[in-house]
Amino acid sequence: MNPTLGIFLKLASVTAFVAMQALVKGTEGRVPPGEVVFFRSLFALPVIVVWLAWQRQLRVGLTTAYPIGHFWRGVAGTAAMGCVFASLQLLPLPEATALFYAAPILTVVFAALFLGEEVRLFRMAAVGLGMIGVLVVLAPRLTAFSQGQFEAAQTLGALLMLSGASLAALAQIFIRKLVATERSATIVLYFTLSSIVLSLVTVPFGWVMPTRGDALLLIGAGVFGGAAQGLLTSAYRFAPASVVAPFEYASMLLAVAVGLFIFSEVPSGPTLIGASLIVAAGVLIIWRERQLGLRRDKLRKAMTHQG
Repeated sequence: MNPTLGIFLKLASVTAFVAMQALVKGTEGRVPPGEVVFFRSLFALPVIVVWLAWQRQLRVGLTTAYPIGHFWRGVAGTAAMGCVFASLQLLPLPEATALFYAAPILTVVFAALFLGEEVRLFRMAAVGLGMIGVLVVLAPRLTAFSQGQFEAAQTLGALLMLSGASLAALAQIFIRKLVATERSATIVLYFTLSSIVLSLVTVPFGWVMPTRGDALLLIGAGVFGGAAQGLLTSAYRFAPASVVAPFEYASMLLAVAVGLFIFSEVPSGPTLIGASLIVAAGVLIIWRERQLGLRRDKLRKAMTHQG
C-alpha cells in the first residue's frame, strides 16, 4: 500500500475525466451522443489494451466466467455515457458535474433495493441530504420560466444528466455483482468492448461525418477516457477506497475552472450550494462505509482469535 501514490493517481484520473468531458462539450452538439460514445470507447480501447499489457493482465482480462453480467453492465454504462454526453451539450460544465454526483448517492439506494444491503439511519440521512442538494441544483431548471423565457433545452440537459447518474448507479450495482468472480481488468476491458458495439445501435438515428476539428476532439476524449479508467483502477491498488474516493470531488473545482476559463460559464448560486450539499452527503457515506469496514475487520479478527 502507498496511500500518497493512490491519491495522486486518483487526482490524475479525475483530471483526465474532466478533460474528456471538456473535449466532448467542445463538439457543441455537432456530433450525436451515440456517435460520441462510439468514438470515446473506440479510442479508449488502445490505451486500455496497452495499460493491461503493461500490467501483464491482458490475457486474464479476456477471461470471463460471467459474460451476461458484462452485457448488462455494458447496457447500463453505455446508456449512462450517452445521457451524460448529451447533457454536456446543453448544460454548463459545473452544473452537469454537480448533478452527476447523485450517482454514488443513488448507488446506496439501489444497493438496498436490488442487493438487499442494509441502509441504517445515518446513511439514509446522508442520502436525504444529497437529494436535497440535487433538488437545489435542479430547481432553476424545473421552473417553467426563467426571466420570461422557457429554457427547455437546459431543463432537458438537467434531466438527461440525472438519468445518466441513475444509470451509472445501476451500472455500479452490476459491477458489485461482477467483482465476486471477475478481475478489474476484465470489467474495464469488456465494458469498453461492449460500449463500442452497443453504441452502433444508434447509427440509424443520424450519425454525421465529423469535421477534422471534431474528430480530434473525439479522439482526445477517447484517449483521456481510457487513461482515466486505467489511472482509477491503479489508484485502488495502492490505497483503500475509503482513502481515495473523497478526492473524486476535486472534479468540481476543475469543472468550475474549465467552465469559467474555456467556456465562459460562471457557476450559479444554486449550483454551488447544491453541489456543496451533495459533496457533503457523498463524503459522509464514504466515511460511514469506512467505519463499518473497520468494525467488520475488528470482528473478523476477534472471531479468528477465538477460533
